[in-house]
Amino acid sequence: MADGILFSELSRMIDQVGKDKGIDKKIIIEAVKMAMETAARKKFGVNKEIEAQFNEETGELEIFEFRTVVEEIDVEDTDILLEDARKLDSEVQIGDSLGIKLDSSQLGRIAAQTAKQIIVGRVRDAEREIIYAEFQERKGEIASGIARRVERGAIVVDLGRTEAYLPQREQIPGEIFKPGDRIQGYIADVRQSLRGPQIIMSRADERYLSKLFEMEVPEIYDGIVEIKAAAREPGSRAKIAVSSKDPSVDPVGACVGMKGSRVQNIVQELKGEKIDIVSWHEDSTRFVCNALAPAEVSKVIIDEGSREMEIVVPDNQLSLAIGKKGQNVRLAAKLSGWKLDILSETKVQAKTQEAIFNLMLIPGISETMAQNIYQSGYASLQEISKAAVDDLAQIPGYDQDKAQKLLDTVVEVIKSYADSGKPLPQSEAAVIAKSSGASGAKALAEARLKMELSALKAATNKISEEPQEKTPEQLEAEAAAAELLEIRGVGETTVEQLKAAGVKSLDDLLARSEEELSAIDGIGEKKAKQLKTDAEAYRKEN
Repeated sequence: MADGILFSELSRMIDQVGKDKGIDKKIIIEAVKMAMETAARKKFGVNKEIEAQFNEETGELEIFEFRTVVEEIDVEDTDILLEDARKLDSEVQIGDSLGIKLDSSQLGRIAAQTAKQIIVGRVRDAEREIIYAEFQERKGEIASGIARRVERGAIVVDLGRTEAYLPQREQIPGEIFKPGDRIQGYIADVRQSLRGPQIIMSRADERYLSKLFEMEVPEIYDGIVEIKAAAREPGSRAKIAVSSKDPSVDPVGACVGMKGSRVQNIVQELKGEKIDIVSWHEDSTRFVCNALAPAEVSKVIIDEGSREMEIVVPDNQLSLAIGKKGQNVRLAAKLSGWKLDILSETKVQAKTQEAIFNLMLIPGISETMAQNIYQSGYASLQEISKAAVDDLAQIPGYDQDKAQKLLDTVVEVIKSYADSGKPLPQSEAAVIAKSSGASGAKALAEARLKMELSALKAATNKISEEPQEKTPEQLEAEAAAAELLEIRGVGETTVEQLKAAGVKSLDDLLARSEEELSAIDGIGEKKAKQLKTDAEAYRKEN
């Protein structure tokens, strides 16, 4: 095949490539021109002024060498004498730029192949740009393709014109796809890389759940029902909050469908993931109560500043509200955007009694006054000592003077204990008061009496009895408890709570997960996380 024919083929490639790749003809023409110029410079000289032109009427590609008309040659590669120039163009003048057509057949086979490679590269780049732009517009949609292979845990999905990646973290746990399986996912991200557009798919994203409902529920697609929020633990359980713009349309019923047909289709797509459909409400309290369903809520205590809620539930509803390994409350918190702490009615009652008892240790404070202080948000002497006088004056029965007096008294009590080196006696007295089942002034009197009797008995035993030798098991248990007390933030109460749940040593604590610790009565999610962190830090230091 002649070299000239090779370059004539390049011109015919333009229309064919444009049709096959869906690329603008202008982009291909520019690529061809650049390729021709590169090949011509390699053949005729890199310093020459060479320009390729495409004649759209004839479909011919032409290469021109431009030279400046001069009286005397200064630059050999770019100048031409006037007399030589007029042989080519009789009207040319000094200073004109004269284009001299070159014979492309002289370029040679290697130059022609180089030109083709440049064209292919430019076309590939243009194709990548088109694919990137296309999938940028499709970002946030659901795409379907064929699973081809697995690369470092990520499934490569053939989408036709390009490939997408389903990273391991975006897969539903337990799902297995074989090459050739059809796979559907949410286009979560589209990135540019050296290898071209990188499309990231997800089957674990909350937005995938929302899109599935949009596809399955006509009322959502039409905008009558709106998805307000979604939360998932992929493959296990999910919650989705919906509201209706039409009072006659039940948003939850619309999503469930006749005999649960709509939601069941989504459950099957998500490999059996349980889905709770929650009615959204603009009142955060009611919305959180809906999100905790099927558990019943007795009372909600809100802290707007820190966006925290204490949720009080009947004792028999506690495990239902928390869910398996804390799953129900975690999803409800994620769905609502509030930090939730679940408490049983018994625990709240005990907490209230203890707080009132502690406040009654302030000189001059009666049971009624202690209740008023507690209901105003102050549960301990420390909280009162940190409050502003203006805030304390809002307590029923208090004004500025009484508030200042209360603050001064509390600060003095705390200081007196600090100076003496003794801890505040509230915790021990409160435990005695709770165990007695009494409350108020009677509890205070009984607690103080029992504390004095206990101290007297201990002193008597110390004098009259010889210390008994402890068993190795007892010594080991005491050593384990003492080690737990060495962990930052762990006190006697926490140790007792852990022991009641079978956590008797540092090793036991480290062996438990945060979810298991959070399920222990009195610990909670936040404290469980802190316990794990502090225990690991203590083990590392020691």
